[in-house]
Amino acid sequence: MALRRLGKDPESPSGGSPTIYLDEEKDNYLVQGWKVEDAERLGQMDIPGHESVVEIPRRMVQFFLEVQDDEDPDV
Repeated sequence: MALRRLGKDPESPSGGSPTIYLDEEKDNYLVQGWKVEDAERLGQMDIPGHESVVEIPRRMVQFFLEVQDDEDPDV
């Protein structure tokens, strides 16, 4: 399975995380981000035991293809 890296956080001090990937075979996004451990925020979500939550900054939305397509039909 080959993942396509769509973008890294341009403001990441180490150039590492967060990162957005596309699994073209499964047609799914994979998001590398900061692990959410805040019980208050997690308590506001319905998270099944087999799932987890990561956080990315709002500026990372630019890397999702659908958002780019909506903003610029020529992309």
